[in-house]
Amino acid sequence: MATEILKLKDQFIEFLTGKKRARATIVAYSKDIEQLLTFLGNAGKDTIEAISKDELEAFLKKLKSDNYTPKSISRKINSIKTFFRFLKSNGHLKTDPASELEHPKFESKPPRILSRMEYRALRDACRGDIRMYAIVELFLQTGIRIGELANLTLDDLKDAELHIAAQEGHIERTVPLNRAGKDACSKYIEIRGTDTKNKALFITKTGKGLLIRNIRTAIDRYFRIAGIEGAKVNDLRHTFIAHHLMAGTPITTLSKLVGHKRISTTEKYLELVKGKQLDNVKLEEL
Repeated sequence: MATEILKLKDQFIEFLTGKKRARATIVAYSKDIEQLLTFLGNAGKDTIEAISKDELEAFLKKLKSDNYTPKSISRKINSIKTFFRFLKSNGHLKTDPASELEHPKFESKPPRILSRMEYRALRDACRGDIRMYAIVELFLQTGIRIGELANLTLDDLKDAELHIAAQEGHIERTVPLNRAGKDACSKYIEIRGTDTKNKALFITKTGKGLLIRNIRTAIDRYFRIAGIEGAKVNDLRHTFIAHHLMAGTPITTLSKLVGHKRISTTEKYLELVKGKQLDNVKLEEL
C-alpha cells in the first residue's frame, strides 16, 4: 500500500482521537480501514483518487464471501463512509465514492432483559471477585454503558454519586449510587487503593486501566458460570432500564439517568415491559 494512503489513514485516526471517540471505536475503525486498504492495494489501487464505488463494492462482496455477517459488514460500511467523508471534507477528494454505499438488511434482536433469578445468579457467580462484583453492580445499579465504565476514574466516584464524562456523542451526567452500588465500590476501593499512578477506577493487577475488551471477556465468563445464556454486557444496561420502568420510575427521569439524548429512545423499552411487573424486587436489590 502506497505511503500516501497510509498517511491519510493515520490522519483519519488522529481526527477520530481529536473528536474524543471511544478507544474501542478508534481501534475498530483503524482495523476496518486497514483491511480495506490492503484489499485495494492488492487490486493495484495505490492512490486515493483511483478508488471508486466499484472497488468499494468489490470489497464488501469479498467480506460477504468470507462469511462476515450483515451486521459486521454494516459496521465496516460505517467506518468506510466516515473515512471518505473525512477525506472529502479535508480536500483530499472531490467526490465521495462511499456516499452511495448501501447497508445490508439484518434483523436486530430485541434487548435481552435479565430475570430476577438471572441477575441474582450473576451477582452470586462473581461475589468472590471484588473488582468484578463492583463492575457488575455499577452496570445493574446505574445502567452505565461499557465504554463509560471503562473510562471512569477515581475522581468520578464521590460518596453517593457517580460522574460520567461526555464521550463519543453521549452526554455528561451524574447518577446517584444506591446502597448496593456504594457498598460494592467501597469494598473494591479498599483492595485497589488510591495511591496508584493510574487514575482509572478499574485497573488490572499490574496497575493498567481495564479495557473494554477486558470487561466484556470477564462478564461473558461470569455469564457462563452463572448459567445465563444469550446475554451480553449491554443487556445489563437494558435490565436496568426495564426494571426501572416496571418499578414506575418516570420516563423523563430514567432517560436522564441513562444518558439518552431523546426520550423516544427510552420509550422503546415500554413495549418490552408491557404487562410485566417487578415481582416485588426493590431496585436496590437489582
